[in-house]
Amino acid sequence: MASIQPLGDRVVVRPKPAEEKTDSGLYIPDSAQEKPQKGTVVAIGPGRVEDGTKIDLTVSEGDQVLYGKYSGTEVTLDGDDYLIMRETDIFGIIED
Repeated sequence: MASIQPLGDRVVVRPKPAEEKTDSGLYIPDSAQEKPQKGTVVAIGPGRVEDGTKIDLTVSEGDQVLYGKYSGTEVTLDGDDYLIMRETDIFGIIED
């Protein structure tokens, strides 16, 4: 199995699957499904350097995060879909 090691302040996120059914039980066709805006962080980069100081990332592997609808670059690795985005594209960490 291949793995991704992001560079700098980039983060690899596995998007949560899109809703396929409404609360009332109606199935939503693929063309009408909204892009997911939640996902799980699966890998993080080492951080960025700003003015000679290393700044570590705030998120960590396993965090559930909320990100912008059009954030990141979609990649497929071993049949699984991922998003690679900068940490600044993440709006927040979801805590249960």
